[in-house]
Amino acid sequence: MASMVAGLVAARGLVAQAAAPPSPGGPTADEALQRLLAGNQRFMKGETTSPRRAPDDFRPLAAGQRPMATILGCADSRVAPELLFDQGVGDLFIVRVAGNVVGGGGALVKGSIEYGVAELGVPLVIVLGHSECGAVKAAIKHMDDRDPLPGAIGELVNRIRPAVTKASGMPGDRLSNAIRANVAIGVKTLQGLQPIIAPAVKRGQIKVVGALYDLRTGGVTLTA
Repeated sequence: MASMVAGLVAARGLVAQAAAPPSPGGPTADEALQRLLAGNQRFMKGETTSPRRAPDDFRPLAAGQRPMATILGCADSRVAPELLFDQGVGDLFIVRVAGNVVGGGGALVKGSIEYGVAELGVPLVIVLGHSECGAVKAAIKHMDDRDPLPGAIGELVNRIRPAVTKASGMPGDRLSNAIRANVAIGVKTLQGLQPIIAPAVKRGQIKVVGALYDLRTGGVTLTA
């Protein structure tokens, strides 16, 4: 956390449109994506190598981090990116929020993703949805029942309403369609997010893609 705060302070002097250059010798967006998909294949087959997870692996990273990807994933306890991509400490910069919501996530979500691009130089951003997403289920139920939800839950599911609406009338399973639409909306929002991510995407400096994790099979498939 201290290194993140220091980085944020330093970021005030950056030109807003600039993204940090990729780390020397680090993977490109395509290479990072292939590494993650290969790790997911190991996970699916039960052949994980569980790299860099011992206490000794953390010490070299105490002075700084250079992850190869940012993952915006759901807070669901069954969706742990390091595990399902078979990655170790320092590989992934992870932002998790129920429903993997981008729009309406405010500075905490968008700012965290921008930090990964502007300060850490990640070449790849993945919006990761998953099957049987409870937040999307809640949004569907809330829209159908038109019932009030307690606390801030109502505000959260309202952020997913556009995906439910977009999926209405599509052939196939309503929940699966809404989950996929929610990921697509998140990808589009990030690709157009000024002043950091959109210019970096346009320059080809980073890629923003969508993916879905299947809780039953353990597989990850790209969606956008």
